[in-house]
Amino acid sequence: MNRSVLLKPAMGVLAAFAVLLLAPALHAAVIKGTVKDVSGQVIEKASVYLIPASDVEAMAQTPTIIKKDSPNDEPLEDNLAANKDKYKSAVTDAKGAFVIKNAADEKYFVYVVPADSAYLPGGDKANKSLTPASLKGKPLNILLSGNTPEGAQYTGSSKCLTCHKEYMSVKKTLHKLGIKKAGQVSGLQDMSDFPEYDKGLNFLKKGQKVYFYAYNKDRNWDKYLASVKEPKDPASVSFTAYFYTAQDGTVKVKMENMKNTADPAREYTVEMTYGGGLYKQRYLLRIGKNMFPFLQFNPNGDDAYGDRTRMQFRDYHGDWFYDEANLKLKDAPLAKSFEKECASCHYNGYGLKKLESGEYIAEAANDPKGEADIDGDGIHNELNLGCETCHGPGSAHVKAPKAKKASSIVSPAKLSAERATVICGQCHSRPQGNLNNDQPVDKNNRMMLPGTSRNNYLLNNTTREDAAKNDFWADGLHSKSHHQQYTDFIKSAKYRNGDILVTCTSCHAPHGGTKFAHQLKSDAVTPKATLCQSCHKDVKDIEKHTEKTVGMAHGKDTEITCTSCHSVKTAQTGAGFGRGQQTADGKNYWQNDITTHLFSKPPRKGHAGVFGVEAGKSMPTPYTGSCGKCHDVNAK
Repeated sequence: MNRSVLLKPAMGVLAAFAVLLLAPALHAAVIKGTVKDVSGQVIEKASVYLIPASDVEAMAQTPTIIKKDSPNDEPLEDNLAANKDKYKSAVTDAKGAFVIKNAADEKYFVYVVPADSAYLPGGDKANKSLTPASLKGKPLNILLSGNTPEGAQYTGSSKCLTCHKEYMSVKKTLHKLGIKKAGQVSGLQDMSDFPEYDKGLNFLKKGQKVYFYAYNKDRNWDKYLASVKEPKDPASVSFTAYFYTAQDGTVKVKMENMKNTADPAREYTVEMTYGGGLYKQRYLLRIGKNMFPFLQFNPNGDDAYGDRTRMQFRDYHGDWFYDEANLKLKDAPLAKSFEKECASCHYNGYGLKKLESGEYIAEAANDPKGEADIDGDGIHNELNLGCETCHGPGSAHVKAPKAKKASSIVSPAKLSAERATVICGQCHSRPQGNLNNDQPVDKNNRMMLPGTSRNNYLLNNTTREDAAKNDFWADGLHSKSHHQQYTDFIKSAKYRNGDILVTCTSCHAPHGGTKFAHQLKSDAVTPKATLCQSCHKDVKDIEKHTEKTVGMAHGKDTEITCTSCHSVKTAQTGAGFGRGQQTADGKNYWQNDITTHLFSKPPRKGHAGVFGVEAGKSMPTPYTGSCGKCHDVNAK
C-alpha cells in the first residue's frame, strides 16, 4: 500500500509550509557535509533531506494512530513519505559529500536515505533539529548505520564480547539474567548486582508446600489463590505443589490432588527460573521437550494484604496442571509451552519448530557460555537477549575486514528514533503475532531484525498491532498491564516533537554499567535527580515548578521529583509497593510497580477531565499511592 495517500487531515497544513520553502527565503543558507559509516567508508548516492521541525510539531498535535500504514506513528518517515518531493534535499557524490542550497533559517531534522540496503536510513544527526545558522561554517558529518547482510547468522554474545570487552557490563543487566538455569549461573551472567535474585527459589527448594485453593473460573491466568499457609477451609484446596531439592541437586515439584486422593501424584523438574531481579519470579517446569511456567513469587508480596494479586505467591496457570471439572491432575497442554508462548522476547536468535508429537523445539543462538542446550546439538544456547538482538546477526561482521566492519552490523544510535525505539518496543508492547499469541513473530516464527521500520514490523510481525482494551485503564490511554512501556511512549510528546526525538537509550543504558536502577543513565528518583533536567534545563527548581503548576511548592524536605508526577506507576507486574490510603468508597488502592512512559500530567483527585472519563474511574492508583503518602485522599 502506498503510504503517501494515507495523509491525516492535520498534515494538510504542511502544504503551506512547503510552499514557503519554495519561495525566496529572507535568510537562505547553504548546508554542506558528508555521509560516511563508522569505519570511514564514504556513502555515495545517498539522499539527504531537510524535514521541517514544524511538520513534526504539527504531527505531534494529532493522536497517534496505532495501526499498520498509520500516517503519523513514525515522525520522520511518515512526514518524508507525505512530502518527499517538497523537501529540500541533495544526493551525495563519490566522496560522500552533499550540498543543500537555499535552506530557510528554520529548524530541520536532517534525514538520510541510502541508495541501497547496505545501510539503514536516518543517521546520527537525525533526531535533533538543527538550524542552518547553527551549522554556518561547520560541515555536517553524518554517520549511517550498517545493515545486516542477507544470510548472516547468529554467533552468540560471547563472540561479540571477545572484541568488545568494554561492554562486559551487559552481563549484569536484567536482560541477561531473565532466564536462568535453576540455581546456576551461565558464563554470560553476573549476579553481583542482584544478591536476592533467587530469594523465591531458595525459599521453596528447602522443602515448601504451596496450596492452590479457592478456584475461580472467571479469572484469567490466576484462577487459584496460592499460599504456603494452609487455608482455613481445607475443602477449598484443589491441589498442592511441594518444592524440594533432590539428591542430584535438581529442584523438584511434586503435585498432589487434594480433592481426589486416589489420583496419582505428578512430579516435575524445575528446569529454569524466569525473572527474580525485580518484582517477581516464575518457575519453568520440564515436561518432555518443553517447559511450562508455574507459580509466581512476589518479593514485595504479603498474604496479609488480602488482595490475591499482591500475596507472597500468585497462581500462574495452575489450571494447566489441574482439571477442576474432573478433579484430576494433568500435564500442561503442549500448545502453552514457554517455547511457543513466551521465548521469542527472551532468546537471542529465536526460532520455533513444531514436532509431530505436538511438542515445540525453540531455536536460539549457539553460545558455549549460554544457559543451556535447548536444541540437542551439544552446544549451549543463549536464552536471554544478546548483543545481536539489537545489532543483528553478527557472522558477516565477524568475518568482515576492518574497513567493512561498520557496514555489516546495525548501530541503533545511528538510526532514526522510530527505528531505534521499535527494537525495544517489539517486546515492550503487547501485540499479537503470527502464532496468535503475544509473541510478535513473522510467518517464519522469527522476530524482526533491528533496523526494521515500525511499519514493516507491524505489517510482517503483527496480526494485532498492540494491546487489547482490557490492558488499559478506563481512560483507554494509560497501560494497566506490564511490558507496555513502548505502547505508552509512542503516544508521548517525547516521541513526536520539533526539538529532540527521544529514544529508549536517551534515558536507559542498554549495556548497563550505571549505578542507577533500571539501567538509567542518571538519577531520576531521588531529590537529587538530574536525568530529566539534562534536557529540561528550565525546570531546575522543582519547588518553583510545582508551585507554578499546581499552586503549591513541592520538593523541599520531601522525595518529590519529576518522576513523582510525570512517571507514576500505573501498571502491575509483581505485588506493587504497598497499600495506599482507603478512599471514602471503602476501597484500598495500591502503588503499582511499572512506570507509565506517557510522561503526561498526573491525575488530580476527583478530576475526570485529565483522562476524559467518569470521575472515580480515572485510575486512582497514582493519587492514593503516591500523593496519599502526604495528603488525605478523602479530604475535599
